[in-house]
Amino acid sequence: MTLLLDIQNPEDYTAIPAETDLSHWAQAAWLGDGEAGVVVRIVAEAESQALNRAYRGKDYPTNVLSFPYDPPPIPLEDDETDYLGDLAICQPVMEREAREQGKTIQQHWAHLLIHGLLHLQGYDHITDAEAEEMEALETSILGKLGFPDPYQLSTEEK
Repeated sequence: MTLLLDIQNPEDYTAIPAETDLSHWAQAAWLGDGEAGVVVRIVAEAESQALNRAYRGKDYPTNVLSFPYDPPPIPLEDDETDYLGDLAICQPVMEREAREQGKTIQQHWAHLLIHGLLHLQGYDHITDAEAEEMEALETSILGKLGFPDPYQLSTEEK
């Protein structure tokens, strides 16, 4: 059970967690068997907004976008690693939200990475029941990593 990360940082952001931390958090969120891979692209607001507009019809930058991989009907012979898909995490939005919600950058990074990875594994929060299930799973994973409940922090700010 291993989740392999390909970290892309085209803007050369320096205030991002160490790759070992990102890998540790991602591994905690990997619920599957065997090996899987995911690309984590750290983007600026312009790229986040363009992706959000193109794929969700929403014309603003957002914290994390998940793009599940849709495999071809006939698997490639040498493809031993499942590919989950891509995550685009917008560093400026993530930092702003962390400040607004009274979280550390590390806490919010871990939360958004886990949130995005759960989306790539089929979880969603469209209905109330789905949201409750996904939030409980996020909170459990984050708790095992030593992070507080991200939703409790958010509600205390309101």
